Amino acid sequence: MLYAVFMSSALPPFPKPEESISEPQLLEVRSFGDKPCLRADAARNRAKLLEAAARLIAEHGVAGVTMEAVATAAEVGKGTVFRRFGDRTGLLMALLDHSAQTLQADFMGGPPPLGPGAPPGERLRAFGVAVLYRSAEQLDLQLAAQPDPARRFSHTALLALRTHVTMLLRQIVPDADCELLSQPLMAYLDPALINHLTRQRGMPMERLEAGWIDLVARVTATPPPC
Repeated sequence: MLYAVFMSSALPPFPKPEESISEPQLLEVRSFGDKPCLRADAARNRAKLLEAAARLIAEHGVAGVTMEAVATAAEVGKGTVFRRFGDRTGLLMALLDHSAQTLQADFMGGPPPLGPGAPPGERLRAFGVAVLYRSAEQLDLQLAAQPDPARRFSHTALLALRTHVTMLLRQIVPDADCELLSQPLMAYLDPALINHLTRQRGMPMERLEAGWIDLVARVTATPPPC
């Protein structure tokens, strides 16, 4: 299963610690530059371009996905690809749409412990594990789709994940500055860090999973699962 989140609009302001916060509604996922409603022909062209990009990844890896290559594979002009996705990052983010919708559905309305119904601490642990393995499954694509540093932390994909972590933290440690506390937790789940630890340092995913469980326990001052 592939997981990633990309939201289409800015999030509302964070509620104050004393205010309650509930599960947000399932958010629409779409790529850079997409308009809310596409004409039928535009939707077909978009699907055709994404299918071509997916074939290129299967045949040549993420490095083989350029705007020119996708245009050639889809038999359209290069300008069509740029108009639809804006740039290569937008195109790669669009390839993550399915996983984005899947992850949102899982943590907003899926079965516990990732979805509602489990204690917030269990949900937070399950969320981190899901994101870790999502990144490991599609690491090359995630790394290639990361936005530039100037917009990295304001990017809607990261905001969606951090909002969910903040919501869970407010249920576990309501007197903490949960908006800031979510930052070190999200840093642990950064694809670049996962790439460094697993590929460059050779750490197994089981160690990263155990580290996440331990980090949540220490940050929230709650006992880890038995």
